[in-house]
Order: sequence, then structure tokens, then C-alpha cells
Amino acid sequence: MAGAKEGKALDLKTVICELESSTMEVPSVFVCPISLEAMQDPVTLCTGQTYERSNILKWFSLGHNTCPTTMQDLWDRSLTPNATLRHLILTWFSHKYSALTKTLHHLHATALHLLDTLTKVKGQNRVRALKHLRQLLDCHVSTRKTVLEHNALPLISSFLGPFTSHAVGSEVIGILVNLDLSSDFKKTLMQPSKVSLLVDIMNEGTLQTKMNCANLIQILFIEANASESHAEFLSSLSLLVGLLRLVRDKKHPTSVLTGLVLLNIVCSRESVRTSLVTLGAVPQLIHLLPTLNNECLEIALHILEVLSTLPEGRLALKECPNIIPNVVKLLMRVSESCTQFALSILWAIYKLAPQECASKAVEAGLAPKLLLVIQSGCNPVLKQKSAEFLKMCSLDYSTGILISNCMLTATIQ
Repeated sequence: MAGAKEGKALDLKTVICELESSTMEVPSVFVCPISLEAMQDPVTLCTGQTYERSNILKWFSLGHNTCPTTMQDLWDRSLTPNATLRHLILTWFSHKYSALTKTLHHLHATALHLLDTLTKVKGQNRVRALKHLRQLLDCHVSTRKTVLEHNALPLISSFLGPFTSHAVGSEVIGILVNLDLSSDFKKTLMQPSKVSLLVDIMNEGTLQTKMNCANLIQILFIEANASESHAEFLSSLSLLVGLLRLVRDKKHPTSVLTGLVLLNIVCSRESVRTSLVTLGAVPQLIHLLPTLNNECLEIALHILEVLSTLPEGRLALKECPNIIPNVVKLLMRVSESCTQFALSILWAIYKLAPQECASKAVEAGLAPKLLLVIQSGCNPVLKQKSAEFLKMCSLDYSTGILISNCMLTATIQ
């Protein structure tokens, strides 16, 4: 009863908004069938169905004279406030709100206690305290605000240095990557000693640690670009090796995506591209293409397109087994962007060996794919490039065989 009385003093709208971000499941009877959100002012129609007042009024304003759930014609459009249901909703949310408030208070107190502990302990005790804090921040978003409000970032980042163990560094990075870091703080993380440790841990940590490192490096790179700072660490061979290892882990799509996103970013620097080709990025990405989901596939193709702008990149592409038929398959398969990247890759190989490329591409079904692009709603530049490529293939390949492979009708012939 005490909880209910306490709940009545709370505004229902405020309580619902406070609990919106939580993962608790709201009873279906409290949910408006129109908006699928918890009701604040439930009203009942003559059909016995209950809706949020504002939602049903909007339904009527659109010219409807039916019940949205049953689609019955309404013989009476009056709205009856459902006071009993509103009371139940308020009571339920108030109890949940009270329980959540107590939980958050405990979590915030725990976070502050851990921060205090970190100022006093070393060795394994420090690792345990950092791990506990990281887990707290991972599971409860609200505790992140508490950590930031108590200016804990300088303390946490002070554990990153030339003598930091990887156990401590992994936990610190896991904490930092989940916090909203200020621009000034990001700049302090770009100190050579901290970046060097970050890259080392990325190469030797667990899969989750590798992803945390990659995500934090991405945040730092974005900051470096925004502030026009130099980000020489992106040219580090150790970093590139670590990213290629991350991308290679086919069993974990999330790690592949994380690695590809950062590889795509570092490719914007010309000094990095040659290093990536030398490290074998081209055959590795080509080998991965058939296993990638659509999101990863688009990023991988863009990286390959960028690397194909280098002479050594084009040569590496040409030397990959079955490269031409595998890339031809990707035309008009996923998205317009994928088609554009795939066509650029084929064009780069064609420049190295026109006759060989034309022969293999046509045999792999390039001609009908190009015709599809030309006849589709793709952008004019892509359609024009497809038309030019089709023309080049016809010059380097027997016209009769080209038409045969294209399966054109007698009318088109």
C-alpha cells in the first residue's frame, strides 16, 4: 500500500518516460493497439476496445468511423475514460519505477566505491576493481553518467602507460570505449605511449578486447580529423596486422565488421594503402567475400576498390584465383554501391590484361549483368561506365560469343 500511495504522487507520463529505456516487458493490456506504447489516458469505445485517447482521436481525424482492432462500424463515437485501467497502469509503473530507482542508487554507490578503491590498490586488486567497474558500465548505461560526473576519466586513463600490464590496459580500454569522451580527453589518449599500448593490446588481447581497441582507435581517428591533428599511428604496421587478424575471424561477424570499418577508415590515408597491399590485404579480402553479410560485403568491396588505385593493388587483384568470376557475381546482387565497387575492381584488372579479363568476364556472365545495370534505375555515371565496359569487352572478345553469352533475343540482335 505504501508503494501505491507513493506511486500516486508520481506523474504517469514522467514515470513512463523514465522507464522507456529499460528492457522490462510491459503487460500487453497496458499497451495501446495503435501505437504499441504504454497508455497514459486509456479510453474505451462502444466495441469494448481500449486505446490511448490521443491515438484514437487521430484515427477519427483521418476520417475513420471504425474500431481499429475489430474494424467494426461504430454506432457511437463517444470515449469513456477507463479509470480502473489507468490506476492499474500507474500502480504497476510506480512499483517498477521505485524498484529501478533503488537499483540505480545501489549501482551508482557501487561505481563510486570502485573509483575510490582504484586510488588505493595495485596489481591484481586493481585488475579486479577495473573489471567490476567495466562490467557495471557495460550493463547499466546510467552508471556511465555517474563516472563522468565525478571526473573519473583522468584517474582511469592514468593507468595507461609504458609500464601498464595488458590485463589492466584491457579493462581500462573496455571502460573508455563505452564513455562519452570529451575532445580534450581524446587528445590526451593520442599520446604516443598510450597509442602504442593500445595497438599492442589489440594484437594480443581477447576478441572483445581487440574490438574495443579498434573502436577506440576509430574514435581517436575521427577526433584527429575533426581537429586537423596528425594520426600517424594509423600507419603503424602493427595496427594494420591487428586489423587484418580481426577481419579474418569468420566465426564472429561483429569482429569482422569492426575490423572492416576501421580498415575502411585507414584506407583514406594514401600512406597506408601500400602497406595494406604488402601485408596481403587484397587476397585476404577476396577470400572473405563469399562469407560476408551485405553490410560487410559493401565495406570490403570499397576497400578493394581503393587498393585497386595502386599499381601493386591491381596486380594483387589480378593474381587472386577466380577473382573475375567471383566479382562478376556481385554485380546487381546487393546494392548499387556494391555494383559500383565491383565494376571498378573489374575495370582495374581489365587495364592490366584486357583480352584475358574480357574473356573470363564474359564467360562468367558479365554481359547480361552489365545490360541489367544499363537498363536499371542506377545512377547515370554507373550506367555509362557499364556501357563503356561492355563496349570494351566486345572489342577484345568475339562479338558472336559475346552475344551468345549475353543471351540476347533476336530482336536485340
